[in-house]
Parts: sequence; structure tokens; C-alpha cells
Amino acid sequence: MEYQNQNHCPVARTLDIIGERWTLLILRDMFLFGPRKFQDLQDSLQGIAPNTLSTRIKTLEAKGIIERRLYTEHPPRAEYRLTRKGLALAPALKALKAWGDKYTAESG
Repeated sequence: MEYQNQNHCPVARTLDIIGERWTLLILRDMFLFGPRKFQDLQDSLQGIAPNTLSTRIKTLEAKGIIERRLYTEHPPRAEYRLTRKGLALAPALKALKAWGDKYTAESG
């Protein structure tokens, strides 16, 4: 399967949005734990820089995969939750988990 232009390839377009390690781990956490605050994600994702987390969240929000909801106005505090479009990624994440269970060994 060869594509002249990667913009016509659905795999390439999808990877442009979610094909980065931290992005997939943000999605994993949202599937496992539901709506998450920035600090929840920061605590869970050991080693992610706050600016990287912020950038990934903004991208997911801009693409309609997650949505931001304020839970206090003063000071403004938000949590992030999967949209219907984000929830549609469940089979892909489950497939990645199944592949990892089968073909990767746990360290330790």
C-alpha cells in the first residue's frame, strides 16, 4: 500500500493527531480514570514536562478529542474529559494494550 500524498492516508492523518507517546498516555489515563485535572495527569505521567502536557492537551482539545470543563471559576480550574470522538478511540487503545500484553515483557 503506497500513498503519493500522506494527507490522503488515514493512518498518517491519525498519527499526526495521536501518534505521540505522551498523547497516547494521556488518552490511556482518561479511559482508565475518567475526567482528569491537569495536575492528575502531571502526577500520573512521570517525566512529562508541564509545557509538553499543556501542548498535548491543547492539541487534543483543538481536534475535538477531549473537552475542557471548568469546575471552579475563581480561580479558574478545569478538568478534561473525552468527547464522543475521543471515546471512539477505545478499540485502538485496547488493540495497543493487547499487543503490548502479548509481545512485550514487563520490566522488573
